[in-house]
Amino acid sequence: MVSDLVLVETSGSVATVTLNNPASRNPISDLEMVDALVGALERINADRQIRVGILTGRGTVFSSGGNLDKMGIPGGLGGGEPADTPRGYTRGIQRIPLAIQALEIPMIAAVNGPAVGAGCDLACMCDIRIAAQSARFAESFVKLGLIPGDGGAWLLQRIVGFSKACELTFTGDAIDAGEALACGLVSRVVPDAELMSTALALAARIAANPPHALRMARRLMIQARTAPLDQHLESAAAFQALAHTTADHRDAVAAFKAGKSRKSQGK
Repeated sequence: MVSDLVLVETSGSVATVTLNNPASRNPISDLEMVDALVGALERINADRQIRVGILTGRGTVFSSGGNLDKMGIPGGLGGGEPADTPRGYTRGIQRIPLAIQALEIPMIAAVNGPAVGAGCDLACMCDIRIAAQSARFAESFVKLGLIPGDGGAWLLQRIVGFSKACELTFTGDAIDAGEALACGLVSRVVPDAELMSTALALAARIAANPPHALRMARRLMIQARTAPLDQHLESAAAFQALAHTTADHRDAVAAFKAGKSRKSQGK
């Protein structure tokens, strides 16, 4: 289903997915937004021409996370009987981390402004995070008397380590882009005006690689987060068996050997 809550723009083999509700600061907890975002992710994943995705927010905010205006009212998160709340999460916002985990293509978060609560977790769901200088991050659930209900406790500690994740989760305090870079939450910080060009340039460098190897490498990285070493090695061997059969691999090896031969001959 097409929705203007999420925009998808493709340029060559790169797809940019944009949260498009800036008036409400791009919340992601409403079922309509969940449906739109999951649908967009599934579409780009099914398009074999797409090799890399970029996720960003329209306006000056990446995502404010949960929609507090609808929280606690009928139809909103926490708005029904306690026994119904888990179903609301599993049918709603928890579909987003599962959809991103299921991607076969790398996903870059271009964090264009504040990423708060579930918005911070949304950035953590992506493989690579680039922050604009105006970006702010806050695992702020505790300040609302809540806990990360969308996978944040699982995600954050795998990125910044257990101690820093506990500090951010237990205080709910916000950090700026510089501190996010220092603790490894993001891999680089750029001026606001250069955010999308930087993300697109990185995406182009990734997309230039053979598509089958890129998709298998992404799947292997995701599996490695939880698999024991013996299972990981088994998966790596199976993927490598497939990689050895691809034309991209054969062509790359042939080109390397030809270049080495020319160099040895002084040409």
